[in-house]
Amino acid sequence: MVATSIGNVLEWYDIFVFASFAVFIAKSFFPMASETASMLLTFGSFGASYLVRPLGGMIIGAYEVRRGRRSALLLTVGLMMVGTAIIALIPSYSKIGLVAPVGIFAARLIQGFSAGGEFGASTAMLIEQTPLRSGFLSSWQFATQGLALLLASLFGFVLTGFATPAELASWGWRVPFFFGLLIGPVGLYLRRFVEDGPVYLKAEHTRTPIRDVFRRQKSMLLVSIGALTLSTAVNHLLQYVPTFAMRELHLAASTGFAASALAGAVLTIVTPFAGHLSDRIGRLKQMSWAAVLCLITGYPTFAYVVSHVSILALFALVGWLALLNAIYFGPLAALMAESFPVSTRATGMSIAYNVGVTAFGGFTPAIVIWLISVTGSKAAPSYYLMFTAVVSLAALAAISKVRLASHKASVVA
Repeated sequence: MVATSIGNVLEWYDIFVFASFAVFIAKSFFPMASETASMLLTFGSFGASYLVRPLGGMIIGAYEVRRGRRSALLLTVGLMMVGTAIIALIPSYSKIGLVAPVGIFAARLIQGFSAGGEFGASTAMLIEQTPLRSGFLSSWQFATQGLALLLASLFGFVLTGFATPAELASWGWRVPFFFGLLIGPVGLYLRRFVEDGPVYLKAEHTRTPIRDVFRRQKSMLLVSIGALTLSTAVNHLLQYVPTFAMRELHLAASTGFAASALAGAVLTIVTPFAGHLSDRIGRLKQMSWAAVLCLITGYPTFAYVVSHVSILALFALVGWLALLNAIYFGPLAALMAESFPVSTRATGMSIAYNVGVTAFGGFTPAIVIWLISVTGSKAAPSYYLMFTAVVSLAALAAISKVRLASHKASVVA
């Protein structure tokens, strides 16, 4: 479980660090006369890397079919380390000019391609170890995202507390990326010893997984994307908290990072319990209730924080979103995995996951900044949250309908 999930930690750690230190990265690589324009360019670069994730999912998914899941997981960690090293080492715009932002963009593309193949192969390997506990085992894919957020936020909290803004803009923001480079070798070492589960070894495997997914499993691909929508939106909103706290609420940077650390702790601790619970009560019921609560409480919670700006109010908002996300998160990976047969599971999950994260996650910070600018409301992030809740509820209803029809057909047979 540790060997499989550690790549997920590295992937999301780099994503969270980039989003958390976006204010300082913008000044180093995208200097503009307008702060909003500079931030949009930074988050545009952040979001653009998501555009290659579906491509990475398909290519690495096909590679996994030919070489095995262990080989694919070793490849994804190696590529992620390359992207992280470029971001940590590349000089700023003031020293090398346009090469700097181009280099950051290229590094994010490499990381996006790598991340595209990580989720499907690693999650499939997890749930195939012990299928009867698939909710619990696969929940660690998302629990480790919480751990990554916690690590990134702790770095932000410590650095903003001990370094000056000038030091952070000059070199401080690079420190977490250097730490990320230390995770990679550990992942490469551990993954050398993982083995595919008995379910995978006994199954018949197709040589054309991409074609099979798009020809025969389009409906499950679409509903899997829809089910993922809410969780990926909340996850990226939590990444945006430090920037939201500084730009919109005018709180100290350390406060935003402390709030993100709280979110990371909640996700890390609660998500495995949520996955275990879904093995007992059912995934659709649990996820539907969490989505309904996100829809109902989205606007009131953001509106309260904006009208009653305080550290306690920000912590309450972040803690509530993280709790709902953990309850929704826990069963999600197992629900997606169960939607595809073993022969196309890694490829189908990779495509669904990366299309969903690209469409509804990668550009979340940029969308939120745009919504606040257009509406003039600092509570505008809640509009996006409620929209994604509706999309996911519709997808869960469709999955329920498909399963009910399948059950009736089996009873008749």
